[in-house]
Amino acid sequence: MAVSRATLFDKVWDLHTVGTLASGQTQLFIGLHLIHEVTSPQAFAMLRERGLGVLYAERTVATVDHIVPTQSQQRPFTDTLAEQMICALEDNCAEFGIRFYNIGSGSQGIVHVIAPEQGFTQPGMTIACGDSHTATHGAFGAIAFGIGTSQVRDVLATQTLALDKLKVRRIEMNGGLRPGVFAKDVILHIIRKLGVKAGVGYAYEFAGTTFEAMNMEERMTVCNMAIEGGARCGYINPDAVTYTYLKDRDFAPQGADWERAVAWWENLRSDPDAQYDDTVHFDAAEIAPTVTWGITPGQGIAVDETVPRTEELPGEDRPLAEEAYRYMDLAPGVPIVGTKVDVCFIGSCTNGRLSDLREAAKLARGRHVALGVKAFVVPGSERVKQQAEAEGLHEVFLEAGFEWREPGCSMCLAMNPDRLEGRQLSASSSNRNFKGRQGSASGRTLLMSPAMVVAAAVSGAVTDVRALLEPTP
Repeated sequence: MAVSRATLFDKVWDLHTVGTLASGQTQLFIGLHLIHEVTSPQAFAMLRERGLGVLYAERTVATVDHIVPTQSQQRPFTDTLAEQMICALEDNCAEFGIRFYNIGSGSQGIVHVIAPEQGFTQPGMTIACGDSHTATHGAFGAIAFGIGTSQVRDVLATQTLALDKLKVRRIEMNGGLRPGVFAKDVILHIIRKLGVKAGVGYAYEFAGTTFEAMNMEERMTVCNMAIEGGARCGYINPDAVTYTYLKDRDFAPQGADWERAVAWWENLRSDPDAQYDDTVHFDAAEIAPTVTWGITPGQGIAVDETVPRTEELPGEDRPLAEEAYRYMDLAPGVPIVGTKVDVCFIGSCTNGRLSDLREAAKLARGRHVALGVKAFVVPGSERVKQQAEAEGLHEVFLEAGFEWREPGCSMCLAMNPDRLEGRQLSASSSNRNFKGRQGSASGRTLLMSPAMVVAAAVSGAVTDVRALLEPTP
């Protein structure tokens, strides 16, 4: 165990260190490896070229998510490349004995949704996946990295990664969130204030009463977007909220093992006098419903603010702002409220969980999608879909004019039929608003919470969700 005054990151890193390489990097053992159909085919091909197998197949879990259609999932897929990719994953998992949750298994879904909901993700783990948003799993007190295809190969073959140790920044936020403000607004606010490059070389530890009050799905939303602030990973120390969520899940410790696990997880928490490389403070009461206006997640504003003027921005941010004005067709100094939307998307590994759908359904009930707006809801997994339907949430969405889809990544990145067309503008609960991210080279994306997406859908334009909330007695 690491010495006292250590962060959770230090402790987990030390516990998983196999050795120090000649390069000075750490050879780090990976406790859980998650794979999907996009970044794994080439990695398996590399193994075969070298005559290698999968060292610990039981530590790898696979699902299909990025390329799956969310309307008709009948096989073979109409997209021949998507069909080839899912076939490759099926064949590779069968050959190497890897657990695979395929469509129709009852447990398929977005990789960062299914692993937590089944209890694979646990405190103190090191987790890797060939996907940028693997930081999601840090919500459980795990150290989770997104990796590239060659690193997927390395983990399959050796169960280790060569990595440089990160510095740790403590992001402390205290206080309660105001009505209409959600976890998505919290992380968009943090990224807006710190910038998209501030986290380079860092792990972010999210701490304080605001995060302690969040449920696990809200914490996952926050950690999911740590990468958008430049951090390699983000995490929250495990606590009673974590343990309540995990208890009795499929792959969580059971019986006497459970009590031993909780005791061990408690010891992994950052020490009260832990040393951080940097600390920043935020007041939760200052956060309003937030929406991006530009082409990075850092270009965000409160919904009741105007698009920033060039002269209001730091000099280094102005060229990108000028590019964003042109691409987004948004003029500086103009309110973001009232910006017309064409497509409204609720889903993704950021906001496709059951609690997200519940909040969205509250706002959708008794309202209807505006004329000319396409709005759809994509559950994050087959289990989420089943639970949502058991609660009748799908009926609420359908009555309100939303489409109710099958699980998948959908329009978050548009490696499937769910894509923007031409210059359409999307109100999206996903995590990236880069140029062309949602399938059209000229399509535009505004990031916001699921509740804000509903507000935009029913009004046909960006709307302050607080205007739709029931008056407080």
